[in-house]
Amino acid sequence: MALWDGRFSSGPAEDMVRFSECIGIDMRMWREDIQGSKAHSAMLESIGMLTSEERQKLHAGLDQVGEELASGAFVPTAAHEDIHMAVEARLTEIVGDVGAKLHTARSRNDQVATDVRLWMRTHLTELQNSLNALVASLADCAEANATVLMPGFTHLQRGQPVFLGHYLCAHAWAVQRDAERVGDCLKRLDKCPLGAGAMAGTPHPIDRALSAKLLDFSGPVENAMDAVATRDHMCEAASVCAIAMIQLSRMCEELVLWSTSEFRLIRIGDGYATGSSIMPQKRNPDAAELVRGKAGRVVGDLNALLMMVKSLPMAYNRDLQEDREALFDAIDTTTACARITAGMYATLGVYKERYEKDLEGDFLLATEIADYLAAKGVPFRDAHHVSGSVVKWCEERGVNFTALTAADLPQFHEALEADVLDWLDPREAAERRTSFGGTASSEIRRQIDLLRS
Repeated sequence: MALWDGRFSSGPAEDMVRFSECIGIDMRMWREDIQGSKAHSAMLESIGMLTSEERQKLHAGLDQVGEELASGAFVPTAAHEDIHMAVEARLTEIVGDVGAKLHTARSRNDQVATDVRLWMRTHLTELQNSLNALVASLADCAEANATVLMPGFTHLQRGQPVFLGHYLCAHAWAVQRDAERVGDCLKRLDKCPLGAGAMAGTPHPIDRALSAKLLDFSGPVENAMDAVATRDHMCEAASVCAIAMIQLSRMCEELVLWSTSEFRLIRIGDGYATGSSIMPQKRNPDAAELVRGKAGRVVGDLNALLMMVKSLPMAYNRDLQEDREALFDAIDTTTACARITAGMYATLGVYKERYEKDLEGDFLLATEIADYLAAKGVPFRDAHHVSGSVVKWCEERGVNFTALTAADLPQFHEALEADVLDWLDPREAAERRTSFGGTASSEIRRQIDLLRS
């Protein structure tokens, strides 16, 4: 018998029971449901709608339900529909008629809204911690490889020489913003829907502020209809996850590229690589590839939530039952990916000498010639043209900048003197960029210290 069947002459069809149940998803929130029920019963006692003895009996019964759920002694079925009805049904079996009083002044609508916020609060905090741990891992890796020379890329073409520490700090700042976004999401999550009822509140003299306080929220959601109908906090959380996953995917794409024989810059740790069933030499960057692939999954979760709510009228609609699966998956997946990525950077091997010789005389130093001339007062656009003509001259001869001599320089511009050749040292070129946020080692050190703080 369903707890809502008074108006019906028969129960739902068997296939409808299977089609409409969400107990498999909602089981993740049984702790939150019991927590919310305890707060609600304490509030009912405070306003005289439950006696102290009744409240104590309910709390003891709820503790027993929790123990049975944790041990597997009580396993809800599809007939229970959701975790709220499962807990209430088992509670009433344990404590008798007083169990039926627990639902006074609340609805499944505000129950599920409360449970989800409680679940989100815990798991978004875990996500934020995982992202912060990734920032720390990146900072450690940046410090260990602060002055490893490498090309910086635009359009995946060599652009200018940089240090690997600079590269890793760039990623760390992006992940740090992801962690900040999770914090912002937690701020807007910090309101309690409990006591909103189905959508219109209740005639009973409930104390929603007390319910919120007991559950450690800053206060109740102001509008009862908004409390049960809104899912923007879920969409925001999924959006934060999707943004974070796009950043993780970009980072992992580089790990995949850099670990190839063509780049030969890094070696992914044994714990995050796999071999081939047929090619003995293979060392596949599976962890990075899986994170990259799961980004699409989380973006799909966000799309599912947005499409679910885009045309729903106020207030509660059964469509909203579909929200938890996408939400849980987005947060779970992003948290796992952040932890895996942190592990990859913590165990990353770097071939520190990879580009030391390779960048000598490379055309990624062309901007140095332009900057040299600009420092002498030549308009940068003119200096840029001169530098390009030097590159062209070298290309026509099949050489790079190492072939330039002091005698070659005057043909390009009268301001080009022999000391420009000193500017064509790739390590010095990277170290020269001391502007705020630049790739110089002093700036890398400043950023690492700031990230850690």
